[in-house]
Amino acid sequence: MLAWLLALPRSVKRLISVCVDLVFLSAALVAAFFLTQNGDVTSVADIAISFAVALPVTLFIFIKLGLYRAVIRYIGQHALGAVLTGIVSSAFVLALAFAVLGVHDKGNLIFVYAILALVSSGGVRLLARMFLVQRNNNHKTRVLIYGAGSSGRQLAHALLNGEQYHPVMFIDDDTTLQRSTILGISVGSPSQISSLIKSKNISRVLLALPSASRARRREVLDALDELPIPVQSIPGMSDLVDGTMRIDELQDVKIEDLLGRDAVAPKSKLMNADIKGKVVMVTGAGGSIGSELCRQIIRYEPTMLVLFELSEFALYNIEQELSSLIGREELAVELVPVMGTVQRQSRLETVMRTFGVNTVYHAAAYKHVPLVEYNVVEGVRNNVFGTWYTAEAAIKARVETFVLISTDKAVRPTNVMGASKRLAELVLQALAEHQNTTRFCMVRFGNVLGSSGSVVPLFREQIRKGGPLTVTHKDIIRYFMTIPEAAQLVIQAGAMGKGGDVFVLDMGEPVKIADLARRMIHLMGLEVKDEIHPNGDIEIQYSGLRPGEKLYEELLIGENVRQTEHSRIMAADEVYLSWSEMAHLLTRLDEACEEFAVEKIIELIRSAPTEFNYSCATSDLVVRAACDIANASQLAAVALDNVATVNKASRLIRKQIA
Repeated sequence: MLAWLLALPRSVKRLISVCVDLVFLSAALVAAFFLTQNGDVTSVADIAISFAVALPVTLFIFIKLGLYRAVIRYIGQHALGAVLTGIVSSAFVLALAFAVLGVHDKGNLIFVYAILALVSSGGVRLLARMFLVQRNNNHKTRVLIYGAGSSGRQLAHALLNGEQYHPVMFIDDDTTLQRSTILGISVGSPSQISSLIKSKNISRVLLALPSASRARRREVLDALDELPIPVQSIPGMSDLVDGTMRIDELQDVKIEDLLGRDAVAPKSKLMNADIKGKVVMVTGAGGSIGSELCRQIIRYEPTMLVLFELSEFALYNIEQELSSLIGREELAVELVPVMGTVQRQSRLETVMRTFGVNTVYHAAAYKHVPLVEYNVVEGVRNNVFGTWYTAEAAIKARVETFVLISTDKAVRPTNVMGASKRLAELVLQALAEHQNTTRFCMVRFGNVLGSSGSVVPLFREQIRKGGPLTVTHKDIIRYFMTIPEAAQLVIQAGAMGKGGDVFVLDMGEPVKIADLARRMIHLMGLEVKDEIHPNGDIEIQYSGLRPGEKLYEELLIGENVRQTEHSRIMAADEVYLSWSEMAHLLTRLDEACEEFAVEKIIELIRSAPTEFNYSCATSDLVVRAACDIANASQLAAVALDNVATVNKASRLIRKQIA
């Protein structure tokens, strides 16, 4: 019956509401008459005539105030106000009609009628709303909201009117809010969460702490780490203020919340120094670091931003995104998307001269460790010679500042990618001493969250697929930083360079990747499957270190490090080559690349002050394949020799027998 009623067209439901009001208003008058008139029937006709006049007026006011357009399930103050206004108007018309007809001493009748009509007409709607909401809530996912502040209340209100989640209880650290009720929902303490999950059949916890610091959010997440249900959060305050996300758009807990590291506000002086009013060029503008540099740069008012990128698709994406951002924020920045490779110096120099580039941020690089291991020559060509050619082009085009985006893998490298980035640093250090046209510096930092090849999105995808999570080694650790923070620090470090400086970013505390994997599994409401928990959900498998991969990364080669004017940027004094020595090494390295002499390339890198700790060159796929072919040819030749020897021996034996 109820399902049939709910499925009726809206017009039919409105007609039913009118009929119900007719019945309740009439019943209210009859009840008021018997309660107040003590059986006096002398004025029944006049009362009936008066009510016949008042009733249409009441229904007309209900209609005009939109009472019958209100959806019962979402009925609110406006609808109840319409009921109150209609009933008061009905009572007023009734009193007026009594006065016209000469009916006296009926004030108590009118008052009781108004009260009964208000209770019946308004109350039935509230009861229907409560019933429908409760019925609807039975099909929703039951959740706890951690945070009973403004954001928590907004979230609860949105969820109550939604179709997916039913907020059962608030949790808040504020003792003054505990044991109170907000929006009809009780507020409890964090210590109650475990018991509430069982007693109230809670399916997930929603964090409503958008303005809390990351350190605070990490404390909360640490406390929720072992819960057997998923933990999600509402968008950050900046997303809510910008209007890019709604408060009820829930998302997985961000990895930066797990790290608990709060970004330091950038210093405007340093951010503006190499950007404001200047022409800026970013190589590798479509990459993860390059694109974030571009997003940061355009907000500090350069006259022009040159996007230099090899990938057509990446260049198109970043150009479209930045154009939209410039239009939306009304920024006076000219965008110049240029396609090209950093391995063509003439192209680079022409671009820099044509547009009068003042500052270059060199982010173009091959940075995926295993892929560079498999493609040694191309890795060296792009990372070492690409940096050299870009730097030479900058000098000839009289660029003022050149900033290299380096990596912690350049410190005592065990892989070709890290070694090639260390060589790129040496190139710039040598050029800084060799000339005084362009100010060179380099910024070294560790892993950034969300970059291409990052472990975090890989883990999330593996968890969604049911596992297993693949970790190379149980003891491997890494430093992590968000891309926006890294980009801001790169820009500020570049402004502090004097020439040949190596800047090192404070990456905070290192993170054990296996622990990170476990926490991500727990926060998605799952259990790690291991020897202790054989019936767990997600297994962590250790695949072994990849070619050239280290257990831990370092940021400094030596001990000579000094603090700068920024708390998270340090400067390192490290050994480097003179330009004549560097030029000689580059010539020999170029020849080795032309000859595809991978072992010679490795030896040349070792000969430079790179502290390159590398076992062999057999990771290169072409070299490995060539070795396999050579070995196969050698085996085939040996086999043919063996066949010939056997045939010769057979002929001798047959000859002797004959």
